[in-house]
Amino acid sequence: MKRIRVAAAVVWSGSLLLMTQRAAGGALGLMWEFPGGKIERDETPEQAIVREVREELGVLATPVERLHSVAHDYAHGTRVEIVFVHCTLESLEFTLSDEVNDARWQPPSEIDLSRVLEADRDFLRSLGAPG
Repeated sequence: MKRIRVAAAVVWSGSLLLMTQRAAGGALGLMWEFPGGKIERDETPEQAIVREVREELGVLATPVERLHSVAHDYAHGTRVEIVFVHCTLESLEFTLSDEVNDARWQPPSEIDLSRVLEADRDFLRSLGAPG
């Protein structure tokens, strides 16, 4: 199976990190993750972040810098490469799309990694998440 390239927006508000919860359904439904999504053909991770954050949260994201990337293979067969990009947002007032069940600001130290996508967990640990 081909590896899916994904861009993940790392957005801070003071010491709080923005996490979004996937809509119900599918193997990864209701799991928490960084906002973002698939990088389309001929698109940079930064361009994907701008598009995906607008689609998911209804706000403009400004990519600042690439922070990290990771490859992960899920047990159900999906293979991903995630590029984590630090971003700022034009607004903290969101209009959630149907793909997002919830959005939450949390200190990394209080994020329950068992409820977060496996591919995001090591990077979250590097930001101070427990475990």
